[in-house]
Amino acid sequence: QTKVERETITFGATISACEKGGQWNKALQLVSEMTQSKTESNMITLSAAISACKKIGTWEKALQLLNVMAQSELETNTIAFSAAINLCEKGGDWEKALQLLSVMMQNTLELDTVTFGAAISACEKGSAWEKALQLLAMISQSKGETNTITSSAAISACEKSGEWETALQLLTVMENGKVDSNTITFNAGISACEKGGEWENAFQLVSRMAARMTELDTITFNAVISACEKGGEWEQSLRILELMQLSEVESSPITLNSAIGSCEKGGNWMKALQVFRLMAQSRLQTTTIAFNTAISACEKGRQWERALQLFSVMVQSNVEFNTISVNAAMSACKNGGERENALQLLSFAEQNELELDTQIFNAAISSCEQGSEWENALHFVLVMAQSKVDLDTITCGAAISACEESGQWEKAFELISFMLRVNVETS
Repeated sequence: QTKVERETITFGATISACEKGGQWNKALQLVSEMTQSKTESNMITLSAAISACKKIGTWEKALQLLNVMAQSELETNTIAFSAAINLCEKGGDWEKALQLLSVMMQNTLELDTVTFGAAISACEKGSAWEKALQLLAMISQSKGETNTITSSAAISACEKSGEWETALQLLTVMENGKVDSNTITFNAGISACEKGGEWENAFQLVSRMAARMTELDTITFNAVISACEKGGEWEQSLRILELMQLSEVESSPITLNSAIGSCEKGGNWMKALQVFRLMAQSRLQTTTIAFNTAISACEKGRQWERALQLFSVMVQSNVEFNTISVNAAMSACKNGGERENALQLLSFAEQNELELDTQIFNAAISSCEQGSEWENALHFVLVMAQSKVDLDTITCGAAISACEESGQWEKAFELISFMLRVNVETS
């Protein structure tokens, strides 16, 4: 062996050792030293350095090494490219991954399922679902075999883009092609249905999972219950929650938030409170979303006392409250004719420096209307204008009505004139 060959072998062995130890910085430093000392690098040396980058997730460095290989006119191999594509996937750079895949094809390098899988996963993370499908088709065209990983990544890409119909078609193709589908695969399909508001299709997928003895996990149940919530199917949502408990699958705050939301959207405040109590009794922390949704359910059910009680518990429990919390509680009080409580909530919101929006002011002005407090109503309209909070027909209509009830017709006309000046729609 010549001296140059011995030096190359020494560097190569050391870089390989760094790669196995995950010391990518040292591996790259050795590559730099090889270049400076004009020691000839080879494909094995640089491939080992790229693999070191892969283990640590530094995809930019891996691409730099691929450029070194190209500039040095070294033969690049499938391993080096696959490692770089895998890193692009981790970095979420699907376009670069496809560029590398294209270079591999131009150089007639072998494309295996792992390489395609990494590229499809990169497309999935970038929500490039059409590209993911094209790659999946290319596997079959190149006489390769699609597997659970590649198909799951393509379905997940469709899910992220809301393409639920395509996701379901892919699941069917998997079953017909005898490709194993697992919990991850089905979860991606169910999540796609959830985003599309297709609760019935989500239900069917759960049935298919049960028939195949595929494990149902927390993600599965969360997605189905969320799909029911979007569809306002509170009864189905509670059925799934019951199945979850029977299956001894651990629920999460997301699970119960969605179940409460289903009942709220379905106008069933009693069931909403039942699920809310279930969350409070469990080890799960009762969230802001859970409180807000339960208060909103009481507001829709004209249960102002329960809404006010929930808000009080929320504050006392040091659960973070926000504008939505106050809005729901104020609306409940307004609907219940509880003018003083509604105005106290407005004062509470101001004291805690919450953002006061149109809905909060509308509830306050409507409460003033009920009590014929025209001066307070006009005061709130003025505060809204000064604070640059949007005034709408409801705002001004309630204030005009408060003036009318008190016989203040001149003030009512002044407010109508003001509405016309600031371009608020009149009726």
